[in-house]
Amino acid sequence: MTPFGARVRAATAERGPLCAGIDPHPSLLASWGLGDDVAGLERFTMTAVEALAGEVALLKPQSAFFERHGSAGIAVLERAVVAARSLGSLVVLDVKRGDIGSTAQGYADAYLDPAAPLAVDAITASPFLGVGSLEPMFATAERHGGGVFVLALTSNPEGPQVQHARTTAGPTVAATVLAALAERNAGAQPLGSFGAVVGATIGRTDEELDVNGPLLVPGVGAQGGSAESVRAVFGGALPNVLPSSSREILSAGPTEQALRDAARRANDEFGALVA
Repeated sequence: MTPFGARVRAATAERGPLCAGIDPHPSLLASWGLGDDVAGLERFTMTAVEALAGEVALLKPQSAFFERHGSAGIAVLERAVVAARSLGSLVVLDVKRGDIGSTAQGYADAYLDPAAPLAVDAITASPFLGVGSLEPMFATAERHGGGVFVLALTSNPEGPQVQHARTTAGPTVAATVLAALAERNAGAQPLGSFGAVVGATIGRTDEELDVNGPLLVPGVGAQGGSAESVRAVFGGALPNVLPSSSREILSAGPTEQALRDAARRANDEFGALVA
C-alpha cells in the first residue's frame, strides 16, 4: 500500500489541507435539534460524513464521543469510517492511545490493521510513556501503509508542565518527541507517515517543527486559531500543516450544504498559506 505520508500529500494537493473533525458533542447534537442518544449520534455523524468526506482531504472522528454511547456508538463509528473512506477521505481516528508492549500492539491491531473492524488510515497517540513505547503502533502502521500522529505541543493550559519540561539529556520533552519523529521520517519522499500534533494557539516556539511528516494542528476556528497564528507558529513547516477544525464547521449544520460551505471557507483560508 502507498505510505500514509504520500497519500496525505496527494490528497491535500487535490482537496486542500483541511482536516475536518467529527465531534458529536452533546451541545452540537442539541444545536442540530438531535437527541443525545444513538439515533441522534448516527444522524449527526452520517450527515457530516456525507457532506464532508467528498470535500476534504482528511476527516478526524473523536472516538470519545462515540465510546460514551457504548457498543452501539462504536458501531456508528465503524459505519462512518467505512463511508468516509469510500467517498475518498483519509480518516484519522482521534484516540490518543498510549501504552506499552502487548497492549500497545493491541491498539495498533484495533486501528491500523486493514482487517480490523475499525481500521483507519491513521491514529493519534500519546508518547508520555516514552516515544519508544509507541513502537508497536509505528511498526504496524509502516507495515500497512498507515500513519501515527504523536502529541508534541498541545494548546491545553496543562500541556507545558510536561511538554516544556527538560529531560535529563537537556532538550525538552516536546523536542525529544519531535526529534524522534524526524528520525523516523528521515529520507521519506514526498512526506513521512509519522506526524506530530501541535496546537494552533501555542504561540511562537523555538522547537523544530519540521519533522518531514504531517503536522496535525487542532485549535483553528472556534478555538481561536487563525491562518495568521498558524503562520506565526509553523513558518517553514507550513507545507506540512493539516489545520483541524471541528466546532467551527459542525456548528454550521445541520444541512449538508452549510457544512460543505463552512469546510470550503476554512480550506480556502488555510490553503492560501502555502499557495
